[in-house]
Amino acid sequence: MGELAEPSDRLENAVLAARIEFRGEELPLRSAQATLALLDDYGAREELGTLTGDASARFNDDRLELLGAEETLDAELSGEADPVGRSAGRKRIDLDELAAALRSAASEQREAWTELRKRWADRLLGEKREDEPSSYHVAYLRRLSPLASLYTKERAVPVCLETLTRLGFDLGADDHIRLDLDDRPQKSPRACVIASDPPSVVHLITRAQGGLHDYQSFLHEAGHALHYAGCDPSLPYTFRRLSRDHALTEIYSFLLESVTREPGWHREHFALDAGEAEDCADATRFLDVLLFRRYAAKLDYELEIWADFGNAPGYATKYAEQLRAATGFRYRPDGYLADMDGGFYSADYLRAWIRSAQLRAYLRETIGPDWWEQSATGDFLRVLFAQGTQPSSEEIAARIGFSPLDTRPLVQENTPAS
Repeated sequence: MGELAEPSDRLENAVLAARIEFRGEELPLRSAQATLALLDDYGAREELGTLTGDASARFNDDRLELLGAEETLDAELSGEADPVGRSAGRKRIDLDELAAALRSAASEQREAWTELRKRWADRLLGEKREDEPSSYHVAYLRRLSPLASLYTKERAVPVCLETLTRLGFDLGADDHIRLDLDDRPQKSPRACVIASDPPSVVHLITRAQGGLHDYQSFLHEAGHALHYAGCDPSLPYTFRRLSRDHALTEIYSFLLESVTREPGWHREHFALDAGEAEDCADATRFLDVLLFRRYAAKLDYELEIWADFGNAPGYATKYAEQLRAATGFRYRPDGYLADMDGGFYSADYLRAWIRSAQLRAYLRETIGPDWWEQSATGDFLRVLFAQGTQPSSEEIAARIGFSPLDTRPLVQENTPAS
């Protein structure tokens, strides 16, 4: 894949160099994208979102060329011409069967989602919002920006470290995990973990901006970091660092992030009464269902575009239509490439969504409703972490008594009884 390094670096450097003019100020594109989560004025978000969308879309020709080159090379090296079949073979799953199960789950929760979406879109965006707001507002929603004074930037690290401590993980004292928490202008707002040499060297990188999303991102990435830093050092490198896909490690990230959906977590860390804590937990449920529905729609779109990649630009409108129908937010057709992760990563996220809901059901039954603050949960997870990347997501399902595509725990969590 070395022949793709130069065009890939060229595209990344061009995106880093891109600038936009917003209300008399020049902003790097990455900084402008991060700023969308911080702007309280609805009209200003629309304006800045349009500018960032326009700037990003100018790289679509380069994105399409690079994706095409990657696909051609992958087909040659693997001997498998069909990108969908190739990815399904690597993951050892049926992608169409997965997509069908997710469509069914999304359909079951549609009525509850409509009510949840209206309630929180009104509260977070204001009643004067458009009936179907643009996707420019999603980052603002994910931050729960109107509640940013509650979920302050300064408290994100100590609260998250305390959350992990209750589970038996002392992240701050773990010499294997190196934290990069600085807020730098060109730093991507997207948090990540780089497992350089697990379990010895694992980097956790976040960029706090204030709001609940800081806490969720930190806990999500901590799930990855603890998984890699907790693997058995005697394992071969293959099982310490490499995996057939990302569905396994995302289970642990989604599980730790989901602690923010527990009313007790909000009550204990933010001095809320029971009603306020329930309300905040309901807001996090809204965010989780929004993202689940968005990714389920993305998987459907990606299956279609990769089955006919030679006509990829023709699927831009379908991308926007499918995400709009699933979420109730308007997406730009020309975002169809920037919003596509390689290797059907969306399928890995969605399998982890299903699995983490199954795991929460298992932990509630075996440990109790307060699983999220019990060291027994950490003890259980350490056993899984030690196995590195050996198990598949589907094998984890079998260990806790579920079939891989059993979406009942997911639907039940996200469709609370009225």
